[in-house]
Amino acid sequence: MKFTDIHKSNDRLLSFEIFPPKAEEELKNIDETLSMLCELNPAYISVTFGAGGSSNNNKTIELAKKIKNDYGVEPVVHLTCLPYDEAEIDLFCREIADAGIENVLALRGDHNPKVASKGIFNHASDLISYIKPRTDFCIAGACYPEIHPDSDSVVSDVRNTKLKVDAGADILLSQLFFDNENFYRFVENARIAGIECPITPGIMPVMGANQIRRMVNTCGAKIPPKLEKIINKYENKPEALADAGLYYAIGQIIDLSAHGTDGIHLYTMNKPEMVRKICDAVKNIV
Repeated sequence: MKFTDIHKSNDRLLSFEIFPPKAEEELKNIDETLSMLCELNPAYISVTFGAGGSSNNNKTIELAKKIKNDYGVEPVVHLTCLPYDEAEIDLFCREIADAGIENVLALRGDHNPKVASKGIFNHASDLISYIKPRTDFCIAGACYPEIHPDSDSVVSDVRNTKLKVDAGADILLSQLFFDNENFYRFVENARIAGIECPITPGIMPVMGANQIRRMVNTCGAKIPPKLEKIINKYENKPEALADAGLYYAIGQIIDLSAHGTDGIHLYTMNKPEMVRKICDAVKNIV
């Protein structure tokens, strides 16, 4: 089922993101994680895409096929473009389509000094423009409530997001954020700019101080003062910080749901126990 149909048929919608394990042995043992996640009835599960190397990307497609065929949950394949040319993108698209997968998340991908850019697809909008007329995929694009790290202003960021939608993105999935007001402000600006597609907020629970600080440095998100106080108080008490981060995320989800957002996309970090706790807490809400 495509993104668009999923949103039409669900008033309350929760989806997950997972990543393929790097080690082959861990990939063989992924069923325990998938079984726990799929028991929670997500609307779909997105699978991240390795940059620069067919073995990483084959793991992504292999895992997406398992989610669809073994667990009956719709998968979404992340598809990055910066290090690839048209022929490579065509190959990935054929593999995805041959697996019966209907949804992709089109991304530029991070700049990686170890992986040279081909200079053909410089932006996600370039990738969307290329694959939209060549495939039958339903396409998601990424959006950034606190603007993309490479954007110089809110205005340019919204314009670039609009380019993705104009190129054919059917839905937008947001980068992580920790202040819901930033998300509401982004959605308001997007609607003013004429972006009418669903905009789904992405939530990542804080599980460790170093992990979350590394993430925000990468994606340009900010840690608000009240969350910074939590991290500072409990960073040397991992279990306490994990509990506090869990409840902070639950609070975000409740507030977002009360505002009528277009679903919730949960960055699971392949931690199904944490996801179950969140789902139990919001089972009558989302």
